Amino acid sequence: MTVQGVRWTADRVLALAPDAASRKAGSGLGAAGPWSGAGSSDEGAVWGLCAGSGSTPYRTVVDLADASGPAYRCSCPSRKFPCKHALGLLLLWAGDEGAVPRAEVPEWAGRWIEDRRGCPERKKVAASSGPSSGPADQEAARRRAERRAERVTAGVSELEQRLADLLRGGLATAGRSGYGLWEETAARMVDAQAQGLAARVRELGAVPGTGPGWPSRLLEECALLHLLDQGWLRRERLPEGLAATVRSRVGLPAPADGPPVRDHWLVLAQYDTADARLTTRRIWLYGTRSRRTSLLLSYGAAGRAPEPALPVGLALDAELSAYPGAGQARAALGERFAPPAPTAERPPGTTTALATARYGDALRDDPWLDSVPVTLDRVVPVPDGDSWQLADADEDAALPLTAAARSRPGLWRLVALSGGAPVKVFGECGHRGFTPLAAWPEGPGEVVPLC
Repeated sequence: MTVQGVRWTADRVLALAPDAASRKAGSGLGAAGPWSGAGSSDEGAVWGLCAGSGSTPYRTVVDLADASGPAYRCSCPSRKFPCKHALGLLLLWAGDEGAVPRAEVPEWAGRWIEDRRGCPERKKVAASSGPSSGPADQEAARRRAERRAERVTAGVSELEQRLADLLRGGLATAGRSGYGLWEETAARMVDAQAQGLAARVRELGAVPGTGPGWPSRLLEECALLHLLDQGWLRRERLPEGLAATVRSRVGLPAPADGPPVRDHWLVLAQYDTADARLTTRRIWLYGTRSRRTSLLLSYGAAGRAPEPALPVGLALDAELSAYPGAGQARAALGERFAPPAPTAERPPGTTTALATARYGDALRDDPWLDSVPVTLDRVVPVPDGDSWQLADADEDAALPLTAAARSRPGLWRLVALSGGAPVKVFGECGHRGFTPLAAWPEGPGEVVPLC
């Protein structure tokens, strides 16, 4: 079965899952057993009723025809998008044509699809009839920005005093004072509307007690935090690109003001990280014509998956606009001209030595940068004592894997894909090592997500 001429695979469906638990649960619902009344339309709708723990089955419908990507609706109470029922329905649709026949859209699914597809036009009408921003609004925005800058400056000054007290008393006091003092300092940065500083302070508070050498790591983080404070206090004297980076690192929002770049963007990787407050989604894209690697960042309240979700290995015909800042990879997704589609394109690769040099060059523009996106060509995963590394097949050089990469199941998928032979690997290269996110075999073959 196809939608707009493209047949989906199970890997493409599972790439939409917000987390590993959803992938596992969705896979369990990808058979015909719990489903009834399933069907699909030529216009890209897929629907079905899934038996649950109650007497009433869950109504699930997916709209695949929108250029902005799949949309989901399910009557289950899950707060994840897509939920396990939507994933299971798509797996059933992709794997068994007979289980999801062509049919007339039922009223409950058709009403949601009609309302959803009508929304963009209503939004355009509302936007065109809305009030425009006049001089008074601009002046009010300028005053708000000035007041926020004053609060950030006060927070930065307080943080500088906190760092001075820490160094004066000795780093050993950080291990005895516990995390509570750092959390209090982070809360003060939140009050100062410097969310970026607050996040870095929380990371600082987690360093003590992390194993041998933690005082050295704490000192390094303190130095970077001090450098960011001083960058903010002297931002008027910095080059504009670096000043924009400082504002971004401190936590001041800025719109994506770069010119839109239309390209076929290959989806290299997508993964979520979460804490008690927020879920952050990172999507890496590679422009097959512009040869630019860009990062989409989106956020969701704790327990909710951010949007969008893009299938790894497909190409998206769309526009991206870059955010301000020297050496920044982050971009905003603009107009999409077609749904994601299969492609044979792969990003060009480099050696491990050139990858580390690229990260060093990037630090000149952004000293607070944890990593840069890199594609390694012809590398082999090999054990290194209790750790792992990616060794160049043609040179006597290697990159160690990060601790996070060693704890993920993606490492074993990478080892299995390689089987001792060279592979192409995309990931993030930084001071902690290399984190593989996707890989391709040496010859023909599809991308293998590793995150």
